[in-house]
Amino acid sequence: MRGDVRHYTGPGRVAHWLPVLLVLALLGGSVAAYRYDLGPRYLPWLSADPETEPAAVAPPPGLDLPEWTAPVIAPALPTTGRIDPVAVAAALGPLLDDPDLGKHVVAAVGDLTFGSEWTSVEKPDTYLPASTTKLLTVAAALEHLGPEARFTTRVVSGTSPREVVLVGGGDPYLASKPLTPDGAATAFPPRVDVVTLAREAAEALGGSGRVRVSYDDGLFTGPTASAGWRSDYVPDDIVSPITALMVDGGREADGYARADDPSLQAARAFADGLAQAGMKVRGKVARVVVPPDAAELAAVESARLGDIAERVLDVSDNEGAEVLGHHVGLATSGTGSFAAGAAGVGTTLQGWGIDTSGLRLYDGSGLSRQNRVSAATVLAVLRRVAGSEGGPLRSAVTGLPVAAFTGSLTYRFDEGPKAARGVVRAKTGTLTGVHALAGLATGRDGVVMAFVVAADKVAEADGLDAQEAIDQAAAALAACRCAASG
Repeated sequence: MRGDVRHYTGPGRVAHWLPVLLVLALLGGSVAAYRYDLGPRYLPWLSADPETEPAAVAPPPGLDLPEWTAPVIAPALPTTGRIDPVAVAAALGPLLDDPDLGKHVVAAVGDLTFGSEWTSVEKPDTYLPASTTKLLTVAAALEHLGPEARFTTRVVSGTSPREVVLVGGGDPYLASKPLTPDGAATAFPPRVDVVTLAREAAEALGGSGRVRVSYDDGLFTGPTASAGWRSDYVPDDIVSPITALMVDGGREADGYARADDPSLQAARAFADGLAQAGMKVRGKVARVVVPPDAAELAAVESARLGDIAERVLDVSDNEGAEVLGHHVGLATSGTGSFAAGAAGVGTTLQGWGIDTSGLRLYDGSGLSRQNRVSAATVLAVLRRVAGSEGGPLRSAVTGLPVAAFTGSLTYRFDEGPKAARGVVRAKTGTLTGVHALAGLATGRDGVVMAFVVAADKVAEADGLDAQEAIDQAAAALAACRCAASG
């Protein structure tokens, strides 16, 4: 029995080391997320959970809340809306000398008058934009399609008897199944799903009988991964292959792993829905090309583009941004691809009169480390969407995360500089060695400033400190009385 003896030495050693091990595990996870650009996918506590953000959290049982009353609107502070360059430089300049930001820092600040002279605190040369690229993609999509546009997923009759074809329309938030009532109540934007679509198609087919399922994802063409991405992005599940027919953003049922073939995954989920609706599905699911005159059996429409745009910016949705980029390509050249989308974004900015010198784009999400854009170009886009000419582009403003409250800024500024909370709205941009914020800040005197602050040569060990320095810079603008007098 000697081999079964366990010598118990008490809790002392374990109790002593367990907290240390837990701290090391948390730090290691955070470093891994930063080093490998994993973000919230593997470590969900690093970003906002879309179903537990403040607006979606119900009060605890038994809590009596006062009746809502309309707030008293304070009179607007007197301001010309113009910015004093000297005041901006005094507020921001010293913070940009922080050594944690590395050897290459860019910053630009301006008022919201599109086309007017802008204030630059640092040389506004090109930088690696990371996810601030999404601002350009979303703005271009809104320009060409409009905020009320919707993307249709269809089911049509195939060329052979009892063949049904699922046709992708590039809906970035198409779901594999209906949301639960609680999920449907809080999901933003609203989702349509292939199971509901399958039920409608089964009804159109009489509710019984044999069918064979095919799919057509030919709306998008070319490679499903950007030529500018790291070779491990798709194999290591950093991002999904981009197709016109994706469910759950190309994610598997566990919500983390990516499908090798998102279109096939979507078609199989649709086939399962047909089986649940009483149809007998036979044969293998296959890719086909449907003729343009194929008879439509059923269709579902996505949320409006304005809502999709807000979501993409709020949580920095890579797959959603790439799908919108492909739609930009379709709208500008008739081709839905990475290359066409990137080119379409560039021509859109040029059409607005924005200087795109040095602009190089390989994708719509900002995952490519080959992307380059000047701070002046990003600032001009912000002024376009937020200024008086914004109009249909307004979702690119309302989708910006709010400091300490929503999206990718929910857990930034919550313990950091208080001046930014609720008055800075900005798109984050983070890759290994890259930290950026681009958005709007309202100063103490009521003037609204568009700003871009970025550092793209940050030492790996200084990553978290660099992020904090960027946050401090945004907070300094919020605390500044930067309005020009007279």
